[in-house]
Amino acid sequence: MSFEETIPRKYFTRKEMSKRVARFSALKGSDGGLPDSYHPSAERILYNVIGFQPPPREVDGLQSPVGAKAARMAAIKIREGFNLGFCRALPGKGPMMHNHDTNETFVCISGTWRASWEQRNGKIDYFDLEPLDVISFPPGCIRRFENVSKGSKRAYATLMFVIAGDQPQAEFSNEAMAVLEAAGLLTGAAAARKARTLSTNPVSAKGVTARKPTTAVGKKVGTRKAGK
Repeated sequence: MSFEETIPRKYFTRKEMSKRVARFSALKGSDGGLPDSYHPSAERILYNVIGFQPPPREVDGLQSPVGAKAARMAAIKIREGFNLGFCRALPGKGPMMHNHDTNETFVCISGTWRASWEQRNGKIDYFDLEPLDVISFPPGCIRRFENVSKGSKRAYATLMFVIAGDQPQAEFSNEAMAVLEAAGLLTGAAAARKARTLSTNPVSAKGVTARKPTTAVGKKVGTRKAGK
């Protein structure tokens, strides 16, 4: 046989590979650490499964996409060019408009999630994702996601996100930051609030209750409808 392998083989023990296994039931999430974490419209729990090591700079509006606390809670602590996590939120909840310096890909796990982005003319378009649907945002695209599931307002839905890079950075739009500043959520006191560590069963987590969804998300949504 003339074929020759060109990728070097590496060998790992079971103990070494055990550090690369993340059990969903054992994941710990965080509900804070980002500028919009405490805005009623943006409440969510982020689970750092793979990577998301803290970026070199966490100042001047730049931070890890999962927030300062979750960036230090990776279940699988690696830097191999990509990061993976889960977001769980109640209907009507999702982050404000924000940006990333690397690709961000969403995979709907449960419920219905609206993935929106800003066009050049300032209007917002979107696609609604059902389970196993995928959308991939390029770097620099202002975007957000929101749980738009029908039914109980107390039922959490789950979205998976994969973000490229070893230490990806995120920042919120000027419009979103203005909304947060007006709400008093960028003050020293608000920034000092501690994020809670929550299990993957947020419904039973102490202090987690459903609140009435709001529509203030840092950018007015356009009227054009987009299908799946």
